[in-house]
Amino acid sequence: MIGMQRFDEVGRHLAVTGRLALLLVVCSLVTTPGARARSSDDLVQYDLSSRGGGSGADRVQLTVEQAYPVLLAGASQQAFVRIGLRGSDLEPADRRVPVNVSFVIDRSGSMSGQKLEDAKQAALMGIERLSDDDIVSVVAYDSTVSVPLPPTRAKDRVDIEAAIRGIRSGGNTALFAGVSQGAEQLRRFLDRNQVNRVILLSDGLANVGPSSPGELASLGWSLSHEGISVTTIGLGLGYNEDLMVQLAQGGSGFHYFAEDSSELARIFDYELGNARSVVAQEVWIRIHCRDGVRPRKIYGRDGVIDGQVLSVDLSQLYAGFENYVLVELDVPSLDAGEVRPLVDVTAGYRDLTTREQDQQEQSLTVRGTASVSDVARNVDADVMVAVTEYLSAEQYQLAMDLRDQGETERARQILRDNAGYIGDQAETLGADQLYRLQKYNVEAAEGLDEATWDENRKRMKQRQYMLEQNNVY
Repeated sequence: MIGMQRFDEVGRHLAVTGRLALLLVVCSLVTTPGARARSSDDLVQYDLSSRGGGSGADRVQLTVEQAYPVLLAGASQQAFVRIGLRGSDLEPADRRVPVNVSFVIDRSGSMSGQKLEDAKQAALMGIERLSDDDIVSVVAYDSTVSVPLPPTRAKDRVDIEAAIRGIRSGGNTALFAGVSQGAEQLRRFLDRNQVNRVILLSDGLANVGPSSPGELASLGWSLSHEGISVTTIGLGLGYNEDLMVQLAQGGSGFHYFAEDSSELARIFDYELGNARSVVAQEVWIRIHCRDGVRPRKIYGRDGVIDGQVLSVDLSQLYAGFENYVLVELDVPSLDAGEVRPLVDVTAGYRDLTTREQDQQEQSLTVRGTASVSDVARNVDADVMVAVTEYLSAEQYQLAMDLRDQGETERARQILRDNAGYIGDQAETLGADQLYRLQKYNVEAAEGLDEATWDENRKRMKQRQYMLEQNNVY
């Protein structure tokens, strides 16, 4: 891999060849004025203001960039291409997208007492953040499912509060059925020109009906293709984070870990603020590789590689923020001075302002050179930051897998090596935001002992998922 370090499962190492070593030198020559800053808050999205934004009818901005626009001539090598879609900032007078939301509340026996009260209070917090014309429903489940509140305009706050406060705890956990019923309530007023979202609050497992992470991921996937997204909030330390993450991932939503009720207000500020700032839905990207260029990998996101075409669905795009896809490609040997077409990119989406389908297109080329300094002058540090994030995320996940298998010290070493790698890249690329990612790996390496693993695994799982969605840490 050009200019980057590969890892294997027993630790970090470089596949050193003469050409790779040369391009590592190139990477060390890169100087940048500093990459985009990140917030210090775990639930605040990246500051992408340096990317600019659309205004008026330009609700979505497509950017297509590559880590190495100029490659050394004489040998085939890898290229990294970053395709970004950024929603324009909303002006105060802009119409906010209407919301159709169903709160699905776990009322199983483990939720009895203060935990259920916290969940109900969290739902009430969510209602406060809705506009009067938004639509809200409430579903409660244990071994059975009930609908305390069918779809209702949010202005009817007295009735909504009474329905939520009347929920009582019961028996087992029919999570699949609860989410399915939440989606059924949304379907009564389903509209692809609004945000349709299930928000699940649970402290436990799925032990009635379909209960595996794969089955819940499939449910989320099927709902997302109807235009329904699913966000999951895990309460306390007893829930199955793998199941909740898979459901959110399949359902094109977010996953949050709330160790106690004090974190819920911030989560709902973030979640419903996002829901009301969606500028585009049904977002997709198609990357067509030109002759001789072969697709290798899509990082972090579910996608399909079919011959020369890479396809990724991104679901929703929020105002003022960017979603992106990172792909790795094989590029054939270039001659010095040769300019070769690399990719043609098409992005499509439903614009929620115009309520129409729209799409944009861009193309990239790559140039060959015999000069190492020419390569260095043209390196895109922001794309290399994205490469660093995704490669480090793979190691973060590997460490979790090893810890689950009882190989604590191997997991700890991978996290420490990962932290060192991220720090090196932060210094080389002038990317201060990578130091926060480095800090997470250091903290994770110290949190693998049995006494703290349950809590730390949930935090690691949330951070991993959010990083892969390139929305938050």
